[in-house]
Amino acid sequence: MLLHCGSRSIDLSSPKVMGVLNVTPDSFFDGGKHYAASGGESRLLIDHAVKAAEAMVLAGAAFIDVGGESTRPGAADVSAQQEADRVLPVVEALASRVDAVVSVDTSTALVMVEACRLGAGLLNDVRALEREGALAAAITTGLPICLMHMQGNPATMQDNPAYIDVVGDVSQYLAARIALVVDTASELGMVPPQLVLDPGFGFGKTDNHNIALLNGLTELSALRLPLLVGLSRKSMLGRLLGRPPSERLAGSLALALIAAQNGANIIRVHDVPETMDVITLLQQVKNGGHHSGA
Repeated sequence: MLLHCGSRSIDLSSPKVMGVLNVTPDSFFDGGKHYAASGGESRLLIDHAVKAAEAMVLAGAAFIDVGGESTRPGAADVSAQQEADRVLPVVEALASRVDAVVSVDTSTALVMVEACRLGAGLLNDVRALEREGALAAAITTGLPICLMHMQGNPATMQDNPAYIDVVGDVSQYLAARIALVVDTASELGMVPPQLVLDPGFGFGKTDNHNIALLNGLTELSALRLPLLVGLSRKSMLGRLLGRPPSERLAGSLALALIAAQNGANIIRVHDVPETMDVITLLQQVKNGGHHSGA
């Protein structure tokens, strides 16, 4: 199962790790990590962000996911230009300096097109191309696209999420988005892009919904597309374990292992070295102890 990401192809026959690189001042776990105060304002430290990405790649990350818009519940809106100013310089720097696919966590058409031009290899959209202009823009880049399920929007998604059958409902939504992408590509006279699916853990879901989705990953595999899972450091772990974000590593690793065992192809995480250990050991056990790179 090869995912063709611009100049790189990634073999997803074994789980791969995606490192999170948030270039936002307000993300829930690492917001402001790559910023410095300057004259009363925060300034993005591009070299600092690149060094963090290089460390994740050295630890084994196959993807670096660059995000310039926080989607935590209640996060402030970001204009397209603000997001572009945060994301694009980092994408350009990474594309020439890291041996990994540069993924862009964006719902914004402008950012998609420009990030592709600068060397991005994957588009990762939490809104599944629902924002105005995103559908056509993403398809015209020719890059693979990750479509995520979210009930509602980041400001209100956790107010009162409800489903008839969360696994079935998420699967039905993603199937409809897949069909729309394929039909739109045909209308544009283009080959449909490769797609990856993300059930959207924590995006308009209760803890029980998240657990049902984790158990139901094999059912989502019936859509016959690679699955991306992001559970790292999320508030679900805080509620289930009584831990703040800084103390959720063990819980994140446990969920990463369960996700990989249940069929996830890409595990999106803040803690790459530790997650690589988990995936490597899982592959060792699957291979009967014969060493094989994850």
